[in-house]
Amino acid sequence: MIERRKFLIGAGTAVTTSVMFSDSVLTKAAAQSIAGYQAFLKQIQQQAIGQGFNASIMKRALDWSVPNAKVIQLDRKQPEFTMTWAQYYEKVISPTKVSQGKASYRSLSGILSKIWKQYQVDPRIVLGIWGIESAYGKHTGKFNVIDSLATLAYEGRRAKFFKSELMKALKILDNRDIAPEKMLGSYAGAMGQPQFMPSAYLQYAVDFSGTGQRNIWTDVPDVLASIANYLAKCGWRGSEPWGQEITIEGNLSQGQIGRKNIKTLGQWQALGVRRKNGTKFSNGSVQGAVIRPDGEGGQAFMVYHNFNVIRRYNPSDYYALAVGLLGDAVG
Repeated sequence: MIERRKFLIGAGTAVTTSVMFSDSVLTKAAAQSIAGYQAFLKQIQQQAIGQGFNASIMKRALDWSVPNAKVIQLDRKQPEFTMTWAQYYEKVISPTKVSQGKASYRSLSGILSKIWKQYQVDPRIVLGIWGIESAYGKHTGKFNVIDSLATLAYEGRRAKFFKSELMKALKILDNRDIAPEKMLGSYAGAMGQPQFMPSAYLQYAVDFSGTGQRNIWTDVPDVLASIANYLAKCGWRGSEPWGQEITIEGNLSQGQIGRKNIKTLGQWQALGVRRKNGTKFSNGSVQGAVIRPDGEGGQAFMVYHNFNVIRRYNPSDYYALAVGLLGDAVG
């Protein structure tokens, strides 16, 4: 059995947490010399201190003995994306998620109104992202972000990317927005309730509560405003919708389908595209694209500029559709 040391916190408060695991679960990459991994962490620590980061915080954050085998296992065994849109929708938008979203929309109406005034981003879409990313803050991940990123930066696969994210995570700690032991997220380093990578945090996270810290882990106003700021900086247009479900009377060729095939609604109407209830669009000059994720016979949607802004958060049509539909349902 190997014991993975976590934290030795100074200032008279010694807190140690250990995770025990068998040698048998260690992959070949994770089982490389402990001395080699510690030398890597020492190099990272020296690099961070060389950039002016607090030496005590860096030592505390990087106090790990071996790579995290569970992180490597999850990274190597990511599931294949084989779900249909119908299956994905059923999985991520449950009746419970909708009802919880409606309750949050009501209870947070004051905060959401202030966020709308400042960022001009549809609060329903903010809640849609919040709901899908962490079930409104209930599931934020239990991995220590520094542990995860250091492991992924060392073990080789996409090492350059994860080392960059690791240095950005250490910068966040140096800014004292969060303590090392409270910087929790997914196995790949996505943090807090909006699941920001450290680079996204540095660019988009905001201190909406005025506490002096950008707290996307436990401060709901900061969480929601940070999501809104992300979308605003990616080009959200406050006066426009994200999209809507449609019906198609007749046949559209596959070459006409896809978010990059943009036409005016008037042009789409001439091809047999209508609102879901079969009526014509009210403004034929608006531009949009048709997507039909499960092909002919499945649901079809007209999507607009803001759909592509949602995709900046996660570059998946399924994801952007789910965010939009969940947002519509909760508002």
